[in-house]
Amino acid sequence: MAMRLRHFSPRTEEAYLQWMRRYHEFHGRRDPALLGAEQVTAFLNFLATRARVSASTQNQALAALLFLYKQVLGLDVPWLSDLVRAKDRERLPVVLSREEVRALLGKMDGVPRLMAMLLYGCGLRLLECCRLRVKDVDFSRNQIMVRSGKGKKDRATMLPRAVKTVLASHLEGVRLKHERDLEDGAGWVEMPGVLGAKLPNAGREWPWQWVFPATRHYVERVTGQRRRHHLPETVLQHAVRSAVLAAGIPKRATCHTLRHSFATHLLEDGSDIRTVQELLGHKDVTTTMIYTHVLNRGPAGVVSPADRLLGC
Repeated sequence: MAMRLRHFSPRTEEAYLQWMRRYHEFHGRRDPALLGAEQVTAFLNFLATRARVSASTQNQALAALLFLYKQVLGLDVPWLSDLVRAKDRERLPVVLSREEVRALLGKMDGVPRLMAMLLYGCGLRLLECCRLRVKDVDFSRNQIMVRSGKGKKDRATMLPRAVKTVLASHLEGVRLKHERDLEDGAGWVEMPGVLGAKLPNAGREWPWQWVFPATRHYVERVTGQRRRHHLPETVLQHAVRSAVLAAGIPKRATCHTLRHSFATHLLEDGSDIRTVQELLGHKDVTTTMIYTHVLNRGPAGVVSPADRLLGC
């Protein structure tokens, strides 16, 4: 309930509950209210030394324990606030060249290819693409609205001309499927927040439908509605992985690599870094600046002395 009151995302709720359970099991199911700094430190040290989790994972566990003690148990624990958070190593993102992106897309087809084109052409995150609704695609303004992205923020990004025709054709097929669902007494989708209660019939309306709906229905237990979820993200993840292997790309490329490539290629073309920051939805421009280190001009744009010496 404490997490719901603070509008945590379902994935954050699941992650925090998992860490709370692991902490509870680690200390023999003892009451957390009776444990202190020594026990918390022992758990975090176990994660780092025995479980060998990354620094970001260890920090997530610490955040979950902070929430447990302060917000759930209502305990004043200044010792927990003073715990040192692990620092992760700074890693440069994996970026594909334009030729590699073309090769990857050439090994894909159907809906996964269209979704991959949106990841690269719009800079979308994987879940942002999967959760697109019909109303968020504006063909007249060449724009896509990303609703409740990372950090619960909305933003607008571009709709590439190269995608418009294929996307419009895809939506026509989705609309026909939706009309058949309505005839069969289905056609519902999950509504965000409390809109399901405020707009009880909106869940069957065309603007709220998923751009990429799942192939099967499910029955929502509370309402009994026959709904479609959006396409599972694993479908696109597997398709991209298979395409990377088929194209012979010697990089550990994932769906998120297409977003990295979007940002890097925009900067290579001379786009302003603030504009790229807005398109990506980064809170701080320093996050966007990481892409300046992987531009196609060598580190920091410096020409190697070997190139000057050998005339390359």
